[in-house]
This record gives sequence, C-alpha cells and structure tokens, in this order.
Amino acid sequence: MTPASPLTAADRCDRCGAQAYLRVVLLSGGELLFCAHHGRKFEPELKKIAAEIQDETERLTAPAASAPDEER
Repeated sequence: MTPASPLTAADRCDRCGAQAYLRVVLLSGGELLFCAHHGRKFEPELKKIAAEIQDETERLTAPAASAPDEER
C-alpha cells in the first residue's frame, strides 16, 4: 500500500465538518475522514473495518513554527 498524502486544512471530518486529522482506509476500499474528537469516539469500531488508519492528531499539540526574524 502506498503511503497516504498528509491531511490538509481542506480535508474535513465526515461527521461534523471540522478539520480532519484521521484518514481511515476501509477494507472495502473507501475512506473516511475524522476530526480528532470523532476519531477517538469511533476508534474501536473503525479498527474493525480499517485496512489502515492515518493518525495526524499529534499536529494538534505540536508547537507552531515561528517565522524567521527577517520575515517578522
């Protein structure tokens, strides 16, 4: 399986429309996107039907990159 591309701000949760941080590739071939909240809520059931789960929730707690001094 090829690595999935990183999720962007344009990727939205299929449940609520918030920014998606999880991509679930289904065994049946489709995919679902979830925000961190809904990803955690549905995780036990998703693991049963997922071929792969791409979890980027660590981006929520990562420190923001700062601009170089010359760009401030």
